[in-house]
Amino acid sequence: MTRSEMNQAGHDHHHHTAGPAQPMSARARRITLWLLVPAVLITALGMLLLWPRDTPQSTEGAGPERAFGRIVAVTPEACPEVPEGETPLTGCGTVTVTLDDGTGVTSEIPGGPGAPEVGPGDDVTLMVLENEDGTREYSITDHQRSTQLWLLGAAFALAVVAFGRWRGLTALGGLAVTFAILLFFIVPAILDGRSPVAVAVVGAAAIMLIVLYLTHGFSMTTTIAVAGTLASLAITAVLAAAATAAVHLTGVADETSNYLTITQGDVNMQGLLLAGIVIGSLGVLDDVTVTQSATVAELAVANPRYGFRQLYGAATRIGRAHIASVINTIVLAYAGASLPLMLLFAAGNTPVSELLTSQLISQELVRSAVGTIGLVAAVPITTALAALLSARAPHPAADASDGDVARGDVARDAAAGDAAPAEGGGRRPPEENRWAAFVDRD
Repeated sequence: MTRSEMNQAGHDHHHHTAGPAQPMSARARRITLWLLVPAVLITALGMLLLWPRDTPQSTEGAGPERAFGRIVAVTPEACPEVPEGETPLTGCGTVTVTLDDGTGVTSEIPGGPGAPEVGPGDDVTLMVLENEDGTREYSITDHQRSTQLWLLGAAFALAVVAFGRWRGLTALGGLAVTFAILLFFIVPAILDGRSPVAVAVVGAAAIMLIVLYLTHGFSMTTTIAVAGTLASLAITAVLAAAATAAVHLTGVADETSNYLTITQGDVNMQGLLLAGIVIGSLGVLDDVTVTQSATVAELAVANPRYGFRQLYGAATRIGRAHIASVINTIVLAYAGASLPLMLLFAAGNTPVSELLTSQLISQELVRSAVGTIGLVAAVPITTALAALLSARAPHPAADASDGDVARGDVARDAAAGDAAPAEGGGRRPPEENRWAAFVDRD
């Protein structure tokens, strides 16, 4: 056999290996539908059964009246003296404000812990108090910040679209879907007395199904990520329920939860804690599952001869590195949210054992531990599914007839330094194999 015939045989062998692409595509569509249709039907049924029907409505006119205006001038004044031994007063004076309806009013300069610092030109919110004689008093409570937030949101959207283009636009659409499900289903359903855990699981499944397919497209990679996310969510919910019961957490650990129990006594606070763990885990779970699914798909394309074992091993090594960084991200996120509380405990010289076993810190520890276990479970589950469906079936007949030719072709390429013809008939130096780090490693 001449050299050109060997080259042609080798090329025919490679084309034969890539041949079953169309059957795999049809198989992928079938598997996608087998998973997607039941998942959508079950999620839709769950939302229908849990949909809020008697959500508490806000009472018109409840709470103090508010007004909006712009500060015209700030007039500092000397503070009155206080008895000896007491903390001197600071920040005394008056503020002149022009309300949105053109009325000019005066108010005291805000004071006390967390009071806003105001100056001329600031847009502020004022609380209006009615006196018995019919006069009105105004007190500045906060800055108006809607304009700044809208500008920040616009900058965020432009940055996402400028970098991600169409993918960035779909990501923004997924974010809108997430907020819609949270505001119109999850929160009202919990207020309506539905089981917070059931609402969280169904709502998280709805968010995941819509957002993943909207953002990443209707593909086999997305379907595998959906399957891995669903399985990991179920594991997270079960672990959260077991850990919460074992640690005896009530879900009432701060002022917000205390106030909620007083104003909305029908809400199951322990269930609300579980719901928060499930929903909080979803944001990181879909990141891990999509990454693992896409990694296996890319490895399968880079080396079509990889079987299940090679794909699983290579992608799992990548998943370990990803999980190592994500775990730190989760812990830092919870630590950052609890930083004021940690400072308060540190200033009070609270023993570490008492600090870690307190209700509030125990909640954060359970969140971190359960969320991390769910993430760790997501890696092997998603990777195994992706490797199982991405590994190409062998073709014994083709291998028997073309194997010697292909091996000779590979050996010849290796002897030639794997050089390839360059433009103009020359030879270009061999390129570094990007996937060499994953070949034949245990």
